[in-house]
Amino acid sequence: MPKTGNLRRALLLSAVLPWLVLSPPALQAQTAVPPDPAQPAMLVADQVFITPDRTLVAEGNVEAFQGNIRLRAKKITFDQTTGTLQIEGPIRIDQDGDITILANAAELDQDLRNGLLTGARMVFQQQLQLASLQMTRVSGRYTQLYKTAVTSCHVCDDGRPPLWQIRAERVTHDQQERQLYFESAQLRVLDVPVFYFPAIRLPDPSLERASGFLVPSVRSTSNLGTGLKIPYFFTLGPHKDLTVAPYISSRTRTLDLRYRQAFRRGRIEFNGAYTRDDLYPDQDRGYIFGEGQFDLPRDYRFTFDVKAVSDDAYLEDYGLPDLDRLRSRAELARIRRDSLFRTSLTHYKTLRDSEVQSDIPSGIAEAFYQKRYFPALTGGEMRLTLQGHGHHRSSSIEATATDANGRDLARLSADLSWHRTWKFGYGILAEAELGAAADAFRAYDDSFFTEDVTRLTPRGAMTFRLPMTRREASGATQYLEPILQLGWRDEGGGDVVSEESRFVEFDQGNLLSLSRFPSTDAREDGFTLVYGTNWARYSPNGWQAYATIGQVLRSEDDTRFTKSSGLSGTSSDLLLAGQIKFGDGLALSSRGLLNGSLNFSKAEVRGEWHTHRSSLSGTYLWLGTDPDEDRVEESSEIWVDGRYDINPSWSASARLRYDIAGARATRAGLGVAYQNECVTVDLSVNRRYTSTTSVEPTTDFGFTISLSGFSVKSGNKQYRRSCSKT
Repeated sequence: MPKTGNLRRALLLSAVLPWLVLSPPALQAQTAVPPDPAQPAMLVADQVFITPDRTLVAEGNVEAFQGNIRLRAKKITFDQTTGTLQIEGPIRIDQDGDITILANAAELDQDLRNGLLTGARMVFQQQLQLASLQMTRVSGRYTQLYKTAVTSCHVCDDGRPPLWQIRAERVTHDQQERQLYFESAQLRVLDVPVFYFPAIRLPDPSLERASGFLVPSVRSTSNLGTGLKIPYFFTLGPHKDLTVAPYISSRTRTLDLRYRQAFRRGRIEFNGAYTRDDLYPDQDRGYIFGEGQFDLPRDYRFTFDVKAVSDDAYLEDYGLPDLDRLRSRAELARIRRDSLFRTSLTHYKTLRDSEVQSDIPSGIAEAFYQKRYFPALTGGEMRLTLQGHGHHRSSSIEATATDANGRDLARLSADLSWHRTWKFGYGILAEAELGAAADAFRAYDDSFFTEDVTRLTPRGAMTFRLPMTRREASGATQYLEPILQLGWRDEGGGDVVSEESRFVEFDQGNLLSLSRFPSTDAREDGFTLVYGTNWARYSPNGWQAYATIGQVLRSEDDTRFTKSSGLSGTSSDLLLAGQIKFGDGLALSSRGLLNGSLNFSKAEVRGEWHTHRSSLSGTYLWLGTDPDEDRVEESSEIWVDGRYDINPSWSASARLRYDIAGARATRAGLGVAYQNECVTVDLSVNRRYTSTTSVEPTTDFGFTISLSGFSVKSGNKQYRRSCSKT
C-alpha cells in the first residue's frame, strides 16, 4: 500500500527531496550561480504520497519554494530512478518578479537545468513576453524557444494581433550574458511583415547596459534634407561607454559621438560630431561639448565645462542647443561651513554677428575666498573676502574712451565687514553692517585709463524691519513687513574703467544691497535711503500670494546707472514684484520698474497652469530703449509652451516665441506623441524664422519610434490598450 498524506500546510522536504533544487531560468539571468542547496526546499500541496516504486507524487494546488523562487503546478511527479520531473500544468515559475515562465507541461531533470516545456511563455519584468510552442532548457544557462512570438504589447484573448511583434523560428536566451538571439526573424506591425532579419541580437530587459543599436530617428530640415540617424552603443567596461551615431542625408555626412566614464570620485562626458556637408563644401565642420567633476581630497571639487564649434552656424544647422556664446570653464572650489574658496579660468567664444571675437574679453581668470568669524567680544559675524579678477582680449589695438578694442584689465579686492542683528520691543528687528573694501586696478592696451588706481571704500548701514502676522478665520495667515534702511558709502580713489558692471538688474535680491552693481569694479557712492514693504498670504486650501514694493533714494545722482536700470537719478524707479498661486494649478508672477511718469521701463510677466491632462506656461517681457545697453529699439516678446494629453495614449505640444515689437514670430514648433505599454512615437516640426549673416531660416521635422521591452526606458507612466471591441 502506498504511503499517503493530506497536507494543507507547508511540508519541509530537506529530508525527502534534498535533490530538488529549483533553479529556473531567472536565477542565472541575474547571477549565473545556482541557488544554495543548503537552503531548505519547501512544498505545499493538497496531497503528497510516495508510490511503491519510490516515485514522489504531489498534486492539487502544488507550490514549491526555495529562496526567492516559486513554482506552481497542478501535479509534480519525481522519478528517482531516472532523476526526472514530470510537471503537469498550468505551470508557473517566478523569481523576484523579474522573470516568469508559464507552460502547459514540462519534463525536467532534478535541478531544472535541462529539460523540455511545451506551450511555454517567458515574461520579463511583466513587460516583454516570449510565447512559443516549445521551450528547451540547456545546461542551466540557455533557454531555446521554437516558433516564437515576442512582444511587449498587451495581447488580447480575442485573437487580435498586438500592435507589434517579432516572429522568429528560434529564440535563444543566454541567461549569463542576458542576451536574446533571434533567428529568421520578422518585425510585424498589426501582423503585417515590415522587416526581415536573418539574425539579430537584443538585450533582455534585465540588462541595463549592453552593446547594440539604440532607437533610430529621422530628421528632415530645409537646409539638410531628410536624413536618418542610427546610434550604436558600445560598453567599454562597467564604468565607461561610447555611442557612435552616423547621420546621413542627401546633403550631409555626420558622425555623432558621445563618451562617458565614471570614476571612483568623479565622472566625465563628451559629446561631439564631425561633419562634411553641402552647406560648407570641402570644409571640415563639427563641435565638441564636454563636462566633468571630481571630488578631491580635503573637500575640494574640480569641475570643467568645454564648448567648441567649427563655425557660428553649426549649432543651428544641426539642431543643437541654441547658444549665442560658448563658455568653457575650469573651476576648483571648496565649500565649508565657515569658508568658501573658488578659482576658475573661463574662455568665451562669441557666435553673435554684432560682436568681434578679438574685441570681447575671451579669457577670464578669477579667484574668490571668504571666511566667516564669530567674535565673542562684539557678537555678530565678521566676514573677510579676498577677490582677484583679470580678463584678456586677443586684440592688441589700444582702447579709447568710447571703444574697448584690446583693453585688458586686472583687479584685486579685499573686503572686511561686520554684521549683527538685534531684536527690540514691539517686534522691531535691527540689522547693522559696517565694513570697508580696498581695490587695486590696472589696465593694459589702453590709451585712456593709463594709471594704476587704488581706492578704499568704507560703508555702513542700519536696517529696520517690523514683521507682523495676522491669522484669518479661514485658517489663512497674512504677513506684513515694512522695511527701512539708511546706508552710506564713500568711494575714494581715481577713475576706473567699469566693464563688468555695464548691465545692472534692479530686483528684490539687491534692494537692500549697499551697492547694486553686479561686480566690485563699481561701487555706489554717498548716502542712500531705502524703503519698502513685503506682504504675503499663505492658505492651506485657497490662494497664496506675495508682493514686494520698494524704492531707493540717494543723496547724489550716479551717472553710471543706465536709464533702463531703474536706478538713475536721485530717486530710483519703483520696484514692483509679486506672485499669486491658485489652488487649481494656476500661478502668475510679475516684476516691473515704474518710473516717475508712471511708465514702465522694464516689465516681465510669467504664468503657469497645470492640470492632470494639460500644462501651459508663458512669459511676456518688455524692455525700453537704452543706447547705453546697446538697445536702440524697444524689445517686446512673448514665449508660450503648452502640452495637452488628448487621451491616455495621445498627446500634443506646441511652442511659440513671438516678437511683438517686430510683429513677427521668431520660433514656433508643434509636436505629437503616441505612447502605450509597448511603443513610443514622436513627431515634431520646428521653424526658426530669424536669419543672420551665417544662419538662414530653417524648418526641422523630427520622427522617432521606440519599441519598449528591450532595455528601453519609457518613463514612469505606461498606458495599456483596451481589448474592448467598443
